[in-house]
Amino acid sequence: MNRQHNCDVLIIGSGAAGLTLALHLAENADVIILSKGAVNEGSTYYAQGGVAAVFDEHDSIDAHVSDTLIAGAGLCDEEIVRYTAENARASLEWLINQGVDFDQEESTQGETKYHLTREGGHSHRRILHAADATGRAIQTTLVERAKQHNRIRIFERFNAIDLICTNIEKPSKERQCIGAYIWNRNNEKVESIHAKKIILATGGASKVYQYTSNPDIASGDGIAMAWRAGCRVANMEFNQFHPTCLFHPAAGTFLLTEALRGEGAILRRPDGSRFMPEFDERAELAPRDIVARAIDYEMKRLGADCMYLDISHKSANFIKQHFPTIYEKTQKLGIDITKQPIPVVPAAHYTCGGVMINKQGQTDIANLYAIGEVSYTGLHGANRMASNSILECLVFARAAAKDIEQSIDHRKKYLKLPKWDESRVTDSDEEVVIQHNWHELRLFMWDYVGIVRTTKRLERALHRVELLQREIDDYYRNFRVSNNLLELRNLVQVAELIIHSAMRRKESRGLHYTLDYPDLAAVAKATILTPPQHSAL
Repeated sequence: MNRQHNCDVLIIGSGAAGLTLALHLAENADVIILSKGAVNEGSTYYAQGGVAAVFDEHDSIDAHVSDTLIAGAGLCDEEIVRYTAENARASLEWLINQGVDFDQEESTQGETKYHLTREGGHSHRRILHAADATGRAIQTTLVERAKQHNRIRIFERFNAIDLICTNIEKPSKERQCIGAYIWNRNNEKVESIHAKKIILATGGASKVYQYTSNPDIASGDGIAMAWRAGCRVANMEFNQFHPTCLFHPAAGTFLLTEALRGEGAILRRPDGSRFMPEFDERAELAPRDIVARAIDYEMKRLGADCMYLDISHKSANFIKQHFPTIYEKTQKLGIDITKQPIPVVPAAHYTCGGVMINKQGQTDIANLYAIGEVSYTGLHGANRMASNSILECLVFARAAAKDIEQSIDHRKKYLKLPKWDESRVTDSDEEVVIQHNWHELRLFMWDYVGIVRTTKRLERALHRVELLQREIDDYYRNFRVSNNLLELRNLVQVAELIIHSAMRRKESRGLHYTLDYPDLAAVAKATILTPPQHSAL
């Protein structure tokens, strides 16, 4: 018999989006936050750059909107972009009130103000940051606040398996989400949670690629669960590859923040020559898709393992003050960034598409919301502008909180959820099969659905992913769940969505670049995929 938990609000995910929502709702609702790993182990914690908002008197909402639209390559929803920019400052001020300590400086008039940096695609300095570890400052502050609240329960080391919906044989608009099956990794038991409102805040799916800047948990769980429950997804072909991940065998997935280039770092070939001005007049400050393609092109053209990012022309004090985390990390690896360039390669970084939602964070299914990287709001279009990601988490968490507060029915009784049936499954004796499938998936996604694509490569990837799906579905039906099996099942589903989306786009736009269709289409349209009517459990 599986254990059932009850709450008013279930938030699946413990990053900036999930924690912000929990803190807004917990005054009037009992909240459970589901964290797949340790509560700090998510993409927010590792974000270095910062959060974009208009704080400078010479900047404007219109400029922030314009920069975002340009970076999005014609696919942004302008209404959503403006809504986000207009709510940015209030969202940041809320974070500051929670205790996040953004860097400050003294103005020429002797006043203390926030230090603003500039990143690729931005026309002004508008990035609030905490040195080069902004995500860590935000995550640890919000976690501390959540742990202090007596109406917030944090379940660490719990995987969400699938959403539980009513009316699953009816179209998605007639379904209601009432909870989720979860896997307790602490005792390896399947349990369930019933909630009046369920929110997906699970982050993106960059682990579908062999090389990624994301932590291990970024396996597309929320997107896959929402799709299986009957939600539409959009723009899954737009996977952002961060241009500058540290290239070193001992570095793991260490990201080198865009703020380095914002503060003057130069990209160089192995012979020391600069190359970005040959690709774009904005040079190192061009949007990420352009910089990543340029690095990828030079690596392939020269047969080089990496390119180099050089900020050594700045003073040592400046580098240590602005980039202490990067300085310390590279020093341990034997690289002195005050004197020598840093070896870099592109790596999968951000999922610009996701579960379709409205301005309040609502999905196609009643009582089910999605916020943050798991969602598709229309903000990012064909390419996310730097430091708009945590901003999106904050703005839409606050919007969803307002909608939930107004619509939640506190008089509603808790329901008895259907039991999880594992009467016909056994323990797996072939865990190695999962590992082999895992590596195969990430490798062919990198080779065939990476920075540069072709129709033939996409067709090969689709054939491979369909074979894997059949094998994994059979495995899932016959063996007890495990963390690796659950993540692989979700990654394969998300991989299929990415491939189908990429095959539908007969043009090159933003992050989707194909040699077969190198030009822009006359009309920019989002790629929307609709699941089969009976796709639920």
